Amino acid sequence: MFGLGITEILIVGLIILVFVSGRKLPQIGGDLGKAISNFRHSIRGEDKKEEDVKKIDQ
Repeated sequence: MFGLGITEILIVGLIILVFVSGRKLPQIGGDLGKAISNFRHSIRGEDKKEEDVKKIDQ
């Protein structure tokens, strides 16, 4: 791809990640964790109470 190897692509991606979205990484991680948790609960068939849903949304 344009004469770039996998190493160069990873380095460029890492630089973009640090400069552009470095401040948003904790938020993205938290959202990903909540999504995984919700997915696991839905697989198990557990229903959440309205109080639990309100806590997650805050």
